[in-house]
Amino acid sequence: MNRILMVCLGNICRSPVAEGVMRQVVNEKKLNATVDSAGTAAYHIGEAPDKRSQANARKHNIDISKLKARQFRVNDFDAFDRIYVMDRSNYKNVKALARNEEDKAKVNLLLNAAFPGKDLDVPDPYYGGEQGFEDVFQLVYKACSIIGEELGTIKNQKE
Repeated sequence: MNRILMVCLGNICRSPVAEGVMRQVVNEKKLNATVDSAGTAAYHIGEAPDKRSQANARKHNIDISKLKARQFRVNDFDAFDRIYVMDRSNYKNVKALARNEEDKAKVNLLLNAAFPGKDLDVPDPYYGGEQGFEDVFQLVYKACSIIGEELGTIKNQKE
């Protein structure tokens, strides 16, 4: 089983969308994977995703309304095989918590799946308008689709 964690700052905009999109990809491709999300900061623990993120995801037939924000923990390195971070700031924060090289090897920027080696950030739409949420969705969807293809290829090689 592949265990995937999506991480952003507050776990209310980008990472819940990434969780919802990745779950949809996993379901559509019938992959053996679990998906969760977390934030590096404790600002929104227990809160539902931002209403604008929920509305935008719903436009794409993805319901993230039941998700609740939580903070990234060191034991997430044990619980997950792949940790996808939304931007370089959170990437540094997660890597700083790594206990060893094995932990560090699990962490990557999400958009490196779609744009290998470019180290691009998923922009934070929190202070912007509706288009920012749609832009985030499209970037996340592209990356998650590619991750799903990769996991599907791995699955087929094992069968």
